[in-house]
Parts: sequence; structure tokens; C-alpha cells
Amino acid sequence: LFPEMAISLWKNLLQTTKERILQQRRVSLYNGAHGYEEELIKKKFQQFAGGSISLSKEDNGIGILTLNNPKLMNAFTGTMMLELQERVTELENWKDGKGLIIYGAGNTFCSGSDLNAVKAISNSQDGMNMCMFMQNTLTRLMRLPLISVALVQGKAVGGGAELTTACDFRLMTPGSEIRFVHKHMGLVPGWGGAARLVRIVGSGAALQLLSGAARVDPERALRLGLSEETLASSDETGALEEAHAWLSQYTEGPASVIRAVKKVVTAGRELPLEAALRTEKDIFGTVWGGPANLQALVRRPKHK
Repeated sequence: LFPEMAISLWKNLLQTTKERILQQRRVSLYNGAHGYEEELIKKKFQQFAGGSISLSKEDNGIGILTLNNPKLMNAFTGTMMLELQERVTELENWKDGKGLIIYGAGNTFCSGSDLNAVKAISNSQDGMNMCMFMQNTLTRLMRLPLISVALVQGKAVGGGAELTTACDFRLMTPGSEIRFVHKHMGLVPGWGGAARLVRIVGSGAALQLLSGAARVDPERALRLGLSEETLASSDETGALEEAHAWLSQYTEGPASVIRAVKKVVTAGRELPLEAALRTEKDIFGTVWGGPANLQALVRRPKHK
């Protein structure tokens, strides 16, 4: 009996370890120990209503997240910040998801945070809580096992520019711009945008974009590696179709495999090498001998 019990305990331990590793992406950066008062800031956000963030999940495994507050160029109100957190939770629970497109309604991306809300929480403690809330949410967004792309039309400014950096890729339409205007507001990015920007374009370019607060047009964004491609279409329907087609080339195939690919890349980017290698081994274990792997072995032997 003992060896069998030991084996079953060992299997359970392996399974919980594996689950813990895959759950790590949901762990918040901040909690009460950091002076973070989540419930307090949520109550404050409730007072600044307006706009919405909608999510549609398509059968092909691509989700579309829409920022919808066009009269304020899709600026984030308090309730939109709360809704973003809810949508990210929804995406974390979407087991069939493979890709995500984020875009703004009305042909523009996002102009950052709604200044009415910002003025009302201008004391330091509220500001820090907002910062921690948005960093938590955008970090969870970045770690989703979905291949994500920001479709930038019109302006992505301030917090809007920061949001684009939480996606794996950025696509821009003609005449659009990404601009880190924080310096002109007497600020630095507060939603994690600086740390992520450095990882995308390197520290020199990040320093120029933040200290110069310059408009980055599609051409410069391509040169910096901030954008992958400039799309042909400027209208909403056309641009969305193009973004869809662009993303589809990376989301072809079974969800289990696409999600595993994103997880190993996230681990490689965020963890020290040894931890990344161990995580890769664990994720490899979830697909090795899985349906897609077995089908591929039957379908096409490697050596022709």
C-alpha cells in the first residue's frame, strides 16, 4: 500500500506545483503589506462613472477588448479602471482563448486617465493606490496566456501609451501616434509603462521618449521596434479586419499549444534563467504526449 500512496501523493504534489506555477501570473504585485488599500481605491473609482470596457470572445479564440468613452477620447474614468480589472479576470478564466486585440472606439485609442478623476484623487495616498491598482491589472493583462496586440488608431497618450506596452505587439494605422506625455503633466508613468517600455525599445530610446515627450508616428515606432506594422486602413472596420488577419498568423493551432507558447515566453522574459528553464520544463510537460503532439507525430514524421 505504501508505495502506491507515496506515488499518488507525489502525483498530487506535482500537479499542485504545476498549477501553482501556472497561477503565478495571477498573483498581485501589491497587497496590504505595501500600504495598498484596494477596497478604498475601488470605492473612490466608483464615484467617477462614465464610459465602458467591453469584451467579445470569438469562437476562433480571439478576444476583442474595446475602450469605449469616445467623447473623452477613451480616457479612463474610475469605473472603466474597475471594468478593466473585471475583463482581465474574465480573460484569465477563458480557457479557449488564444489571442486578444485591444482598441478604442471612435477611431482613437486612449488619452490616458480622465482628468476629473485625477484631480479628485490628487493626494499622494490615493495616487499611490491608483498606481498600484493599475499596475496590478496591467501586469495580469501582460501575463495572460494570450497573444495580445494593441491596435493604435488616432492617439495613444499618457496612460493610453502605457496600456499599449502591456500588449505583446502594437499595430498602428496611418496618422496615429503614441506619446508618453507624462513629463508635461509633471509626472512619470504610473501604470508600469516605463518599466515595460525599457524592455520593448531599450533604455536609451525609452529615456528619449519619456524625457522628450515626443509624438511617435508609425514610421518612428517601426524604427524603434515599438510597432510591428503600419496597417493600410484608417477606418475602424478595415483596421480591425487587418489586425485580426495579422494576429491570426500567430494564433493558428490548438489553444493548449498557443497558450503554452505564450507562457514559456513570459517565463523567459520575467524570470531568472534557472527558474525560466524549470517553468519551461513544467509547461512542456503539459503538452508533451498531448492531443496536438500525438496527432502531429501521426500526421507528419519529421525526417523526409
